Amino acid sequence: MEKKKLSELIEDLQFDCLAGKSLLDKEVVSAYVSDLLSDVMGKAQPQMVWVTSQIHKNIVAVASLIDLSAIVIVDERPADEEMLKLADEEDVVVLASKKSAFETAGLLYNYLKMK
Repeated sequence: MEKKKLSELIEDLQFDCLAGKSLLDKEVVSAYVSDLLSDVMGKAQPQMVWVTSQIHKNIVAVASLIDLSAIVIVDERPADEEMLKLADEEDVVVLASKKSAFETAGLLYNYLKMK
């Protein structure tokens, strides 16, 4: 899969950027879908975007630890303000998708595979 920039991904897939707006030149190579923090810590790789319905601040720590390109919150869940503030402080990009995890993962798969 070819690397794409977050700015392109956001525009093409109509995601909203909630935190880390100055970091949209980060590249994306793939995606990982899980709501289990330990699963993400064990299997996600740098430059992936993480698709999750989690909205608490612990997701920022995990994304920072692994050097993920972004977190994508799905299902129109309201992002926690404390988490978004921490994300900006830790240079973690947080995006929002209005779609389900299933639909978002499918969009990302097709988008990254085709580019």
